[in-house]
Amino acid sequence: MGKDTLSITDNRTGKNYEIPIEHETIHAMEFRQMKVNEHDFGIMCYDPAYSNTAACKSSITYIDGDAGVLLYRGYPIEQLAEECSFLECAYLVLYGELPTESELNGFREEVMSETMIHENLKKFMEGFLYDAHPMSMLASTMAALSTFYPESIDIKNPDNRRLQMMRIIGHVPTLAAYCYRRRRGLPYNYPVDDLSYVENLMQMLWRKTERRYKPNPVLSRALEVLFILHLDHEQNCSSTTMRTVGSSQADPYLTTSAAISALSGPLHGGANEAVLRMLDEIHDIKNIPAFIDDVKAGHRRLMGFGHRVYKNYDPRAKIIKRIADEVFSVTGRNPKLEIALELEKIALQDEYFVSRKLYPNVDFYSGIIYQAMGFNPAYFTVLFAIPRTPGWLAQWEELVVDKEQKIARPRQVYLGHGPRDFVPMSERKAGALTV
Repeated sequence: MGKDTLSITDNRTGKNYEIPIEHETIHAMEFRQMKVNEHDFGIMCYDPAYSNTAACKSSITYIDGDAGVLLYRGYPIEQLAEECSFLECAYLVLYGELPTESELNGFREEVMSETMIHENLKKFMEGFLYDAHPMSMLASTMAALSTFYPESIDIKNPDNRRLQMMRIIGHVPTLAAYCYRRRRGLPYNYPVDDLSYVENLMQMLWRKTERRYKPNPVLSRALEVLFILHLDHEQNCSSTTMRTVGSSQADPYLTTSAAISALSGPLHGGANEAVLRMLDEIHDIKNIPAFIDDVKAGHRRLMGFGHRVYKNYDPRAKIIKRIADEVFSVTGRNPKLEIALELEKIALQDEYFVSRKLYPNVDFYSGIIYQAMGFNPAYFTVLFAIPRTPGWLAQWEELVVDKEQKIARPRQVYLGHGPRDFVPMSERKAGALTV
């Protein structure tokens, strides 16, 4: 009996099975051999929400939730946020190594040369109502790009894949800025290629009548760091969606649009917006004890605390908390910060939250910073989608070249009726459905 195996006895039949263990995992298909008789389907693994199922092998991002560790290609997020630009980290996530100066310059030129979008997309944008949600606008326009680049369907061609990835990374801040300006009834600002990726986004968002927009360096660096922190996060809901849709060999624009749609949900990218609503509800520091009591009683939820993966302090939250003061030195102190700091202090000392390992996550402070910069909460998730796009594309590229991958097709545990005969209309009884 091998050491790296799992021994299982099926008590229904008395048969013994020895299953190989590789990378601390067992292959789910091994269970299919466990049958009562030869006509059985075999045992399946039931795992709602993929809580303990690995659907792929990846070398992009590593998370140790118990230790509060986040690595991009092996590099700690703390070092990358301190030392790198966003495009430098995007290159790392896409290609596996930090770029040399010439590689980074070439990558930047490739991306920035793709920031201009087709003029017809401006007409497409005009079809949205003035108050359309920016994430719906972003998902729709990203999907529309598929019609402008029909050659993108050739995903087996590595040169074509690279071209489309550069286009998407270049296009997404422009689309995002157009969504922002459309909601405000403002003319669109064209991209410029002599600013950084983040600074170019800022000028497309905020330039008014000045001939030359000069981004505030403190806000620019803060946004750069926030973008680095949101670049990738292993097999989260939107990255899994990117891989699932990509497994059908859909083109990368439609695939990215699907990932954006997944990110739009309040349990994923919209969580920082929920934090602000919670802080508005608390309204004043003096109301925190009563709010905490309601949380313990199950009447309220403590938004921005706890994480599906992290059972320790989210390393991204520590970095965001540090840059918050730098942002507020420019924008003025957001009054919600005092409530947030006091709420964090109480929660980190209270046994109820400590025992449940409910530590602040990345959403707890990011929304406060975005609001201080002047963003409407509806736009927060767009600011999540822009930097996550290279991460999605890295996941997509890894999927496409992985020979073990095929179209995603989860199984189900069927609990419905067995075979039964058709009933004529005249003989049917009213069902359980009520209106």
